[in-house]
Amino acid sequence: MAPPLLHLKDTRLSFGGTALLEGAELAIAPGDRICLVGRNGSGKSTLLKIAAGLIDADSGERFVHPKASLRYLPQEVDFGDAETVRHYAVAGLGPADDPHVADTMLAELGLTGEERPSRLSGGEARRAALVRVLAPEPDILLLDEPTNHLDLPAIEWLEAKLSGLKSALLMISHDRRFLDNLSRLTVWLDRGRTRTLHRGFAEFEAWRDDLLEQAELERHKLDRKIEREQGWMQGGISGRRKRNVRRVRELAAMRQSRREERRVQGNVVLLAATAGLSGRLVVEADGVSKTYDNTVIVNDFSIRVLRGDRVGIVGPNGSGKTTLIKLLTATLAPDTGTIRLGSNLQMLVVDQNRDQLKAEWTVSDALTGGRSDQVIINGIARHVTGYMQDFLFSPEQRNTPVAALSGGERGRLMLARALSRPSNLLVLDEPTNDLDIETLDLLQELLAEYPGTVVLVSHDRDFLDRVVTSTIAPEGGGRWLEYAGGYSDMLAQRRGTGLDMARVKAKAATDPARSESGETIQPKRKLSFKDKHSLESLPAQIAALEREIADLEATLTDARLYVSDPRAFATATSRLAAAQAERGAAEERWLELEILKEELKG
Repeated sequence: MAPPLLHLKDTRLSFGGTALLEGAELAIAPGDRICLVGRNGSGKSTLLKIAAGLIDADSGERFVHPKASLRYLPQEVDFGDAETVRHYAVAGLGPADDPHVADTMLAELGLTGEERPSRLSGGEARRAALVRVLAPEPDILLLDEPTNHLDLPAIEWLEAKLSGLKSALLMISHDRRFLDNLSRLTVWLDRGRTRTLHRGFAEFEAWRDDLLEQAELERHKLDRKIEREQGWMQGGISGRRKRNVRRVRELAAMRQSRREERRVQGNVVLLAATAGLSGRLVVEADGVSKTYDNTVIVNDFSIRVLRGDRVGIVGPNGSGKTTLIKLLTATLAPDTGTIRLGSNLQMLVVDQNRDQLKAEWTVSDALTGGRSDQVIINGIARHVTGYMQDFLFSPEQRNTPVAALSGGERGRLMLARALSRPSNLLVLDEPTNDLDIETLDLLQELLAEYPGTVVLVSHDRDFLDRVVTSTIAPEGGGRWLEYAGGYSDMLAQRRGTGLDMARVKAKAATDPARSESGETIQPKRKLSFKDKHSLESLPAQIAALEREIADLEATLTDARLYVSDPRAFATATSRLAAAQAERGAAEERWLELEILKEELKG
């Protein structure tokens, strides 16, 4: 086994007398793919900063191989005095690194490099920060929530890029699919200590639950033993003096251990206040279109949303998701077409920017409106402190300003505030932002049991697959289509083609029905010789690509390949991504030609 490039041993750190880390350990060897998981507030980001050398622990050892290069991606991007995105990205390169690599990555992520950092959106800033740490291809790469603010195409680009890197990875993320696809080793930070599972995140939760069940059993045994010893004490001390003294001392030690034991942080208790049932029809859109600055955002879109539906909206940043959701909720009027809302609707909207939370509010003010100390849930009054604890806020946080809360705490507070209000239509814009995996599980269960209707925008593939019954995705030129099922079902129906923004724009520019300016384009009246040849040859080409993909996937299932032959692993990974893209393009071209052939026959 190769010696570690980075090693943390017996790491201890306290804030204000409260122990955050109590003997945490971490070892990163060449080629490792490690995910660091734990509840919000467990100290994951702090441990990553200690590994990066940005924070000094109270005690413990930190070793970094003297010849190893290291890059760290923080949750919040700090551009410093960089004048442009390119200046910021290139500043992360080492003396021997090629600036062209950074330029290429910027272009792949839709950035020119000339953008001013002060004018970037959250997603653009995240992309720039990723280029800064990825372009040097360091020996050690520490990533804190790398998918935050990224849309689905950027997340999938990042996965492909990380799969091909030789760097050892240590990642913190709440994106299940991202961790499933990349991790091979899982470190669980729980109550200040780390435990290691030598398998990927996909097997973590079952392993964690077994450990928690075993810990609960041991705690129960300790309680029973304490009860027995207390019974002996109450019966009087007799027999051999030396033995009695030992038993008294052991009982005192057991009581001390029980008092000092750090219990597992509880789960959020999610319960939505519900209104009466809405009518069977919730939303009906008929031929809806919307244009901004001569750009068609939504073009001739129709849908019927019925009571109980869970509709997901996906797409690259800038594709018009927010516009579409505003149209469907009748908060924005269409240029053409009609929107009809059903009867007895009580709509609740949760926005992604937490704009409904004012910085000067306290946690109590946000939940009660500052009018009392009670929250009414389904007609039942609850004290605000008890309701706060359902969402993992301590009683001491009652008067904490919203501005002082972490991202995860603001996310939980937003949910607590929203779910206390009666509704039968939930509209959620990026509800998973900053929520830990355990809270996401409970949110999924809540939405599954919610008696009303849900419309949500999300970039979390696993969340979409678990929650939604249909998925709306952009096709280019303002066209949106609804697919049955979640994100994975949508990909299967689109024959594997994803949500690449460049592809959406390219299709918009050559849309056979309508361009972005709205002008009708006449379709071709016959198949050319090249079209006929493609129609005949594409099925064989697709079949050959499918065989190649199957062979490459079989090769990459060998867990030893990366260590034994990193170059072969990188080559196979790169070729797999290319082959899948070629297959998707070939299938799409074949389908277009088949449709054209049928139209010409008709």
